[in-house]
Amino acid sequence: MRKKIVAGNWKMNKTYSEAIQLFNEIKELLKNNHTVVTKIIAPPFPYIYEFYHATKVSQNIAIAAQNCSYEESGAYTGEVSVAMLKSVGASHIIIGHSERRAYFNETSELLKKKVDITLKHGLTPIFCVGETAGKRQSDQYFQVVESQITESLFHLNAVDIGKIIIAYEPVWAIGTGLTATSAQAQEMHHHIRSLIEKKYGKETAADLSILYGGSCNGKNAAELFACPDVDGGLIGGAALKAQEFTDIIHSFPK
Repeated sequence: MRKKIVAGNWKMNKTYSEAIQLFNEIKELLKNNHTVVTKIIAPPFPYIYEFYHATKVSQNIAIAAQNCSYEESGAYTGEVSVAMLKSVGASHIIIGHSERRAYFNETSELLKKKVDITLKHGLTPIFCVGETAGKRQSDQYFQVVESQITESLFHLNAVDIGKIIIAYEPVWAIGTGLTATSAQAQEMHHHIRSLIEKKYGKETAADLSILYGGSCNGKNAAELFACPDVDGGLIGGAALKAQEFTDIIHSFPK
């Protein structure tokens, strides 16, 4: 049975003191939370270790990294390896976010390497896919997402693909205030699940969690999460507001 997941991607936001304050506010709001929702926070690299230790007792929140190197170690100034991230408490890694693809020219081949090395070290990839406004307007969005998945994930066997979380994030809806309608989100999530089913079978596809990312917030989360193939959200701006982030966690149908 696939998991319900809400993951907060903090991106490059918050100084140390601001981050600690926000994290403590979220923890306090989730203190008596007993939902089955998997809760993940992806802070900037410098805060991972402290956040992990702050959650060790309750195990109420998993900690993710926003990126990783595709190399194991070596003379790669400024890079951070999966082994390093694991050693400071990260259990998940966001891979292929549209901002990484656009601003840092990350290719499908490079992302494939990141997926492989993340799985090798026993961490969970949150693999992002999504189309630009131009590809949406020209009705090429299915092809774009299919290429992103097949080129970076379809070399995996059925066991390893089952360890992946996929996040659909329409690029035109990230940080713009625009959001895919629930019908658009469901249509793409169903398409993604169909691709997995065709390649790996119905059972594997049924167990795969697919998140929606793209201006998901406290007002639209309930409608999005009610869609049969939407298993939660990869949250950007709303994850920086403690009350709204926890409201999103409580937005799944009862």
